[in-house]
Amino acid sequence: MMDGAVRISATFPRDLIERFDDVIRDVGYESRSKALQDSVKMFISEFEWLRKAEGFKTGVLVMIYDHEMRGLNEDLIDIQHKYTSLIQATMHIHLSKDKCLEVIAVKGEAGDIRRLAEDLKTRRGVEEVRVTVVSI
Repeated sequence: MMDGAVRISATFPRDLIERFDDVIRDVGYESRSKALQDSVKMFISEFEWLRKAEGFKTGVLVMIYDHEMRGLNEDLIDIQHKYTSLIQATMHIHLSKDKCLEVIAVKGEAGDIRRLAEDLKTRRGVEEVRVTVVSI
């Protein structure tokens, strides 16, 4: 083990780790540990950038979620109503029997966009939220 390294244990859904292993092979990583380290670095980088963003921004939030999750649709609608001054438009796409993709166009203060993204990300059944913002 490298000096100063910490060993951790994590539990993943089988299909997620299988997809991760496929990407690891396709990209050519030497080990799952190295791929996880890079993934964590990207995760931190994305959140640090978003946390430090200030001022008026415009952009999109792209969300994938399980619409079969009990109560999730109502939660997502309630969250979007909470941010009506920020949300400019939404587009809803049915990906499969139980998966939906939602694109939310936003314009407003970076902190408000950050709070919206965090509100969405923390809901059970929301699988992924990507945030892309630019200054205007």
